[in-house]
Amino acid sequence: MKVYFCGSVRGGREDVRVYRRIVEKLQSYGRVLSEHVSCSEISETGEDAAGGDRAIHDRDLDWLQESDVVVAEVTQPSLGVGYELGRAIAMETRILCLFRPASGRNLSAMIRGAEDGDQFVVKNYKEDEVENVLEEFFNGLKNLKRA
Repeated sequence: MKVYFCGSVRGGREDVRVYRRIVEKLQSYGRVLSEHVSCSEISETGEDAAGGDRAIHDRDLDWLQESDVVVAEVTQPSLGVGYELGRAIAMETRILCLFRPASGRNLSAMIRGAEDGDQFVVKNYKEDEVENVLEEFFNGLKNLKRA
């Protein structure tokens, strides 16, 4: 299985430690195409990629198209993550959005309101529960494939 992970880069890197924890668990389900989002070496200025922003956009869209599932940590607001989610919806890719209410933030109505319980799932979680939330989601995907 190919997993595309979304998390804030230029919108803020406060949650990079949480991203690392999520990506480590996602690696048990398949290949994480965008694991670099969880690297603490990447700052709010983003990556230094040959070809600049266009190259990053095109590479990430290629990975998004290649992915079987998208997992997005949406606690830290990010225009890029919102864009990726919109594109993934259009591609009819299954999506799991993870949100931590304890952050004190409010999740965008455009994310919460997109939840349909099937293609687009939003789960509130506490950091120490994230592995269990991911396990539940991916077990549900396995059960769908068997049906």
